[in-house]
Amino acid sequence: MKIYSADTWTIEELKDQIDDAGRRALVIPAADSQRALLETFSEILDVQEDSGVDLDILHDSLHDVADAVADQDQAPVTFIWQVPAGFRADRSFGVFCETLQDAESYAAGSLDVVAVFL
Repeated sequence: MKIYSADTWTIEELKDQIDDAGRRALVIPAADSQRALLETFSEILDVQEDSGVDLDILHDSLHDVADAVADQDQAPVTFIWQVPAGFRADRSFGVFCETLQDAESYAAGSLDVVAVFL
């Protein structure tokens, strides 16, 4: 996971760099709680609503994205995760980072995460 300050790169600049690298950019808007972030990821990843929203489902969904990229010869994906200062102080921030880093490791380059600290 790469971490940038919003003062260094704008979301548009990051998206342009990702596009130039031949990757797809998916922006995860700022969320101020674990629940809100899980719901946001669920919407972006098109998780079935009846599945509920939790970290295990996020983990599995990220692995599904990586598998789809590899199996269907799709362009690799880079998530741009906008992280507000208040959420970085939440203890679930570390758990999300671990989950996202695990997905990156599993994906072997087909899935990357860029965290932008707001």
